[in-house]
Amino acid sequence: MKTFKYTLLFIFGLFLVNSCLVDDETKYDLNDKGPNLAGFEQTSQTIAAVADGEEYQFKIRMKVVGPTSKNITNDISLTVAADPSSTAVEGTHYRIDNPTMTLSPSNNLLGLFTITMLTEGIETPLATSPKLILRVNSASGDPTIINNGKPITITMNYACPSFLEGTYTLTIDRVSTTGDPSQIIRTDEVITKIGVGTYRTTYVGHWTPAQLAPGTPGFTFTDVCGVITVQENYLADYWANWVAGTDFGSVDPETGNLYIEYSVCYAGACNYYKCTYVKQ
Repeated sequence: MKTFKYTLLFIFGLFLVNSCLVDDETKYDLNDKGPNLAGFEQTSQTIAAVADGEEYQFKIRMKVVGPTSKNITNDISLTVAADPSSTAVEGTHYRIDNPTMTLSPSNNLLGLFTITMLTEGIETPLATSPKLILRVNSASGDPTIINNGKPITITMNYACPSFLEGTYTLTIDRVSTTGDPSQIIRTDEVITKIGVGTYRTTYVGHWTPAQLAPGTPGFTFTDVCGVITVQENYLADYWANWVAGTDFGSVDPETGNLYIEYSVCYAGACNYYKCTYVKQ
């Protein structure tokens, strides 16, 4: 009798295991049949140009991602338009020569959308930087493709002449997630100019460049007539930690020293950094 009882329990157990496996496979299959999303890679970007009457072109990254995106063999066509909530004015601040973008499987469904920033007739400094909000209105070329629905906000900084590149002594006042303050001093901070009013530091946070390898050292910021903005991005353009600036960033017009505040966050925990750069 006991043997028969255990046999029934054994058969019932096999039935439960098999049921779980079938359920897992069903969920996996459903995930595999989800849509592929096409759109902008980032939700925000800052571009800058000196208001000298010239036109400047900038590239905005676009891509397709999804569970079956690697199986797509056709070109994907995207149509981009400015959102009515944009404060940037077409013909005054920007121009879009071709609103249609093609993403090809031969390029891993990646592409660069071009906008032209206009500077003729612009007098700096502006009270506020115009913002161009772009949306993907349509996506076609494959039945599994849909628009990801995420707009990108492009802040257009019209720069005054800027000469912040050089070597600095950097003092970092850090407040950790535990609330304990600490101070770090770097005597070899080098700021490099990488674009119009755009710069890259050597250090970011409390790490050294070697500790963040293989990431790119430092962080990127823009200078718009003495107002500094830290560009949001992943830590060292590699790690999952998110670098974001605050509203506090400035250039001392007499000394050329810089003051920048930013945070580095991961999984809801943040470190906050108040940085003073003294020109050597």
